[in-house]
Amino acid sequence: MLDPAQLAALAAVHRRGSFDFAAAALGVTPSAISQRIKALEEATGTLLVRRGQPCTATETGLRLIRHHDEVALLERTLVADLPGLSTGPATLRIAVNADSLATWVIPALAATEGLLFDLVIDEEDVSQEWLKRGEVVAAITSHAGPLQGCDTLPLGSLRFRATASPTFARRWFPDGPTAKALAQAPAITFSDKDRLQEKWIIRHIGTGARRVAFSSHRMASTQAFLDASLHGLGWTMNPEILAAPHLNQGTLVELAPDTPLDVALHWQFTRLAAPALAPLTQAIRSVAGRMLVPA
Repeated sequence: MLDPAQLAALAAVHRRGSFDFAAAALGVTPSAISQRIKALEEATGTLLVRRGQPCTATETGLRLIRHHDEVALLERTLVADLPGLSTGPATLRIAVNADSLATWVIPALAATEGLLFDLVIDEEDVSQEWLKRGEVVAAITSHAGPLQGCDTLPLGSLRFRATASPTFARRWFPDGPTAKALAQAPAITFSDKDRLQEKWIIRHIGTGARRVAFSSHRMASTQAFLDASLHGLGWTMNPEILAAPHLNQGTLVELAPDTPLDVALHWQFTRLAAPALAPLTQAIRSVAGRMLVPA
């Protein structure tokens, strides 16, 4: 049998990045964390943690962390029937894209009691990879699946608009968002993984736009995207939910009228954790049904 305290230590080291931070999170000494990791590695006969800055779990370590997370959620389901076993709320680690977090996910999390949330923020195009590696038990992703051992539920689409301040649009796009203008005008992107601007260019200009290279500011914040575009720093894809008031007021304009980009989103989760996730799944689907564009 695997020792739950040792598994908790492994998960904490991987997620906090060091033995000291893991010790602080679990309320024990760094020496105790080291001893637990050593004992678990001896029991499994393999290396589980790559020591470094930060410390990270090996592939086998990640599998054990996934087991730890699933057991914690299964125990939460059991506690519903046997409340005397309760030792406090379980921590649920899920992958969420920043735009969903800033627009519609928080109400769903707030509607679910008895859980602590550890959110991994990453692009919807790659959030499934966190689930595939076993680092999260659920993800909001643009991938419909299938993914082995997981179920996928469609949520609807998050709608984006290519927007900029009126002054920026007049300066950089006097003739509209042509390929030449897009190649020169500074954009705003979340990270190297962010493909929203590229997808909109391809759809708006055509397949030839695949060759359009554009300069870009990078900032990993949905709110910063909105503020930066309002201040004329660049053009970007803003969620319609956030951009609509500013479009109505005229403080933002669309680069090309009525050219939205809809990104289909899905709720993907491990089957083993499905019973414990049921209340959150219901909340996610309910809020998504009200705030996302129907598929």
